[in-house]
Amino acid sequence: MSGKTLKIPIKRRDFIRRSVHTVVGLTIGGIGGILFSKSSSEEMVWQLDPNICIQCEKCSVNCVLPHSAVKCVHSYSMCGYCDLCSGYLQPGARVRDTGAESQLCPSGAIKRTFVEDPYFEYTIDEKLCIGCGKCAKGCNSFGNGSLYLQNRHDRCLNCNQCSIARRCPSQAWKRVPASQPYILKGDESNKFLKS
Repeated sequence: MSGKTLKIPIKRRDFIRRSVHTVVGLTIGGIGGILFSKSSSEEMVWQLDPNICIQCEKCSVNCVLPHSAVKCVHSYSMCGYCDLCSGYLQPGARVRDTGAESQLCPSGAIKRTFVEDPYFEYTIDEKLCIGCGKCAKGCNSFGNGSLYLQNRHDRCLNCNQCSIARRCPSQAWKRVPASQPYILKGDESNKFLKS
């Protein structure tokens, strides 16, 4: 032959078979791709970054829930267990006791328990906490920052556009993976955040 290629006509049956195989292959590949993308794209949730938060008190009034999903948490590994706790006591309090007039928290959500002289343990009653951040602000101003705010996912609706995040002056709200929903301070594990 003189350089010409001989074309063999494809039979109708072979054409249909190849077409069906191609469609089935593309369908299986497409479904596999969709399943892979869904499994690799993890759900995201809203969280407050305590390293950026300025404790402006907007979390307590801007949540769509009647009681904010934002609560104070305590990093016990960072706490000094001080008798003079700036997150618990009013600035300039005359006495360092558990009297309501001495407490900084407007809802009485922080409980103070004597450990041994001069140490006290501070725990948060989340049912009473309104997420105002006054304790966190006091602790960050004059203490070690062991009290800070976090969005509680057992309460949060995970709104598409969080109303608190929209009004946050410090842009402290972030979308984080649901598998690691908290931005912690100190060496705390998630155990105290899962109650």
